[in-house]
Order: sequence, then structure tokens, then C-alpha cells
Amino acid sequence: MLQTLKSIFSVQDLRKKIMFTIFIILLYRLGTFITVPGFDKISFMGEIGSGAGILGTINLISGGAFSRFSIFAMTIGPYITASIVLNLLQMVIPSLEKLAKEGEEGKKTLSKYTKYLTVAFALVEALGFYLSYNKFLLPQLTYGAGAALGALLFVGSLMAGTAILMWLGDKITEYGIGNGISIIIFVSIISRTPQGAVALYNSAMGGITNLIVVIALIIAMAAVIAGVIFMQQAERRIPVNYAKRVVGRKLYGGQSTHIPIKVAMAGVMPIIFAMSFMMFPSTIIGIITKNSPTGILKAIYNIFSVHAGSAWYNLLIYSGIYMLLIIGFTFIYTMFIVNPIEIANTLKKNGGFVPGVRAGKNTSDYISTVLKYVTAVGAVFLAAVAVLPILLQGATTVSITFGGTSVLIIVSVALEILKNLETQMVSRHYKGFLD
Repeated sequence: MLQTLKSIFSVQDLRKKIMFTIFIILLYRLGTFITVPGFDKISFMGEIGSGAGILGTINLISGGAFSRFSIFAMTIGPYITASIVLNLLQMVIPSLEKLAKEGEEGKKTLSKYTKYLTVAFALVEALGFYLSYNKFLLPQLTYGAGAALGALLFVGSLMAGTAILMWLGDKITEYGIGNGISIIIFVSIISRTPQGAVALYNSAMGGITNLIVVIALIIAMAAVIAGVIFMQQAERRIPVNYAKRVVGRKLYGGQSTHIPIKVAMAGVMPIIFAMSFMMFPSTIIGIITKNSPTGILKAIYNIFSVHAGSAWYNLLIYSGIYMLLIIGFTFIYTMFIVNPIEIANTLKKNGGFVPGVRAGKNTSDYISTVLKYVTAVGAVFLAAVAVLPILLQGATTVSITFGGTSVLIIVSVALEILKNLETQMVSRHYKGFLD
């Protein structure tokens, strides 16, 4: 391991990428302590308390920025929501689907559309936050002539914070190591993990939570970590043979290989997508009702704002919707990154074939079938890891934010970073982490 680390920092290009990533992370963490102008964060922190449920989830993903109500309080949620919506629109709008197939130029155009959508979603969410929390602004910014200025400062600061986060994530992806958005969320959760561990310890020592329950949770967390690592590495290998062919005086083909189909090919992205969608209904209802819902809207608001004291039926409904979203997004995301038709055509073009399967459409159908079964296993695993801690909360006082979802994100992103470093090390003829 020490030799591998030494090898990484001996490569100038790789060293620059790592240092750039660390620099952007430090900028992000600095931004989480810059409070929205005129906001009384002390009163706000006392009001939200421990912030279980949806508030705890927002605070976890923001790395504590929400509890301090910094300019990054809305996190990267609007950008993720915009990305999901645009990906879904590609399935129903032919012009967007065409752009997705036009290579780098098409991706640049889609990226521009995503940023426009992000601004729109950020405006909606910022207005929701203003209606919910403007009472914590200084009095001169909530009444009289200063009210308009207060609203502008509040909404503008949150929108600017989201735009900065989007830019920082793009820079990590372009010049750093790994996916920028995933790394930002990873750093946010890591920064809150010590506090969660201390809270769990104090809860056990103070008699709030039974010590046996705490030990069981630690064992379950270790099992989740082992399970996530196993599922991330697991794959279904489709055997491929290449026919022998003569080109000039040389003989090509004749060897056997395989197509690796990862069980958790979508990684942690379905969880992040689902979490963003689960936050959206309560925000919209808060805007419509000025955070005072009644009737059916109150029932919906309670479902999407679960916490440690929520009714068992709200927890069940929330968990069911959350599970369905995770499974659905796992299939959608996998569909976007794997194209069975393209794989089958590439095999046919290069003289490859799956034993016992006719080349062309039969091969693409076979790969699609295997992909569906393998993805289903990964989707159910992701959903179970994310939902079981929420259901466990119905019987304990432990916050859902310190559970399977956070562990899953941490482990998945860490493995992704390691694989990225592994690939770059192997390409430079160095031994990697996983060797």
C-alpha cells in the first residue's frame, strides 16, 4: 500500500489531479461555513434540533451546511434533479435523444440545458426555503422596505451557492479524480460521520438507546459495508469467442474472452437520484401552503418529512416509495450507460459471438435479458440497504441519516475513486491498490 501511494505521487499528472481535487474539496468545505447574509443561524440551529428525517437528510448531504444555513444549504440537489429530468426527457423527445448520440458536441449542449434546468429548480427550492425559514432573517430584512432586499439576498445567495457547487463538481470531473458530484456528496457525509458516531455513543451511554441495539447497529453496518463491497465487485461474465480470420499473412482471432456485466453497474447514483426526488414534494407543498399544509397536502407532507417520531404508516409509505424510486432509477441509469444493441453490433463487426447464440439481434436480446436479471439483483440490494434503516427507525430513536444510505454512498464512492486510481496506475505500468 505504501509503495502504491509513493508511486501515485511520483507521477506528475496523477499528483496534480489529486492535489486539484483536494483543493476543490477545501473550497467546498470553506463554503459550508459562509452563512446566508442576515440569517440568524444560532436561533435556527436551536429550532431544528437534531434534525432527524428529511431535515437530517438535507443536512447530511450538505455536510452540515443546512444546519448552519450557509450558501450551500440547498446542496447539489437542484442539479441532480435537473439531470434526472433531462435524462427522462431524452426518452420522449427525439431531438434530445439525437443530441445524446452526437458525441462531445451533443453532450455539451445537453450539459447547457441541464444547467438552465438547474437554475429553474434552484429558484423553486430557494423560494420554498425562504417561505419556510425567512422568520430567522434579521427584522430589518423581513418587514417594511427591507423585505424585498431580504428576499433577494436569501434566494440569490442559495441559488449562487448551488451554481458554485455545480461548477466545483464539473471541475473535479474534468481535472480531478472521479465524478465531481459524487465526491462532493462523499465528502459531505464523511464530514458528518464523526458527529453521528458521537451522537450514537452518547445515546447509548445516556440510556436513550439500548446498548444491545447500538452493538447490533454496528454489526449491521459492518455487514452492509462488506455486502456493498461484494456487490460492487460482483459481475456476470458473458463468454465471447472470436472466429479465426486471415488478414494478409497474419492470422487473427481464435481467442476467448468475456463481457463483464456488473451487478451494481449504476453505483450510488440511483440512491442520490431517489433522495433528491424524495425531498422535492415537501418543498413544493411548503411553497404552496407557506409551510402550513392542511388536509390531503398535510398527509402527503407528513409522508415525505418522516423523522424518528413519525407514525409507522408514514414510515412504511415513505419506505415503499423510496424503494420503488431506487429500483426504477437503477434500471434507467443502467439503460443509459449500457447499450446491448451497440455491444452486439461491435461483436459482429469484429467477428465475435456468444457461444450458442446467433450474432446480431439474438445476441442483443440475450445481453438485454442477462442485463435485466443482473440489474434486478443490484436494484433490490440497493433498495434494501437504503430502506431497512428507515424501517428500523420505527422501533429505535436512531436517525435514518446515520444508516445504510450514508454507508452505501461512502463505500461506493470510495471504491469508484480507488478504481479510477487503479486504472490510471495500471496504464502507467504501476501496481495498483487492488492488485
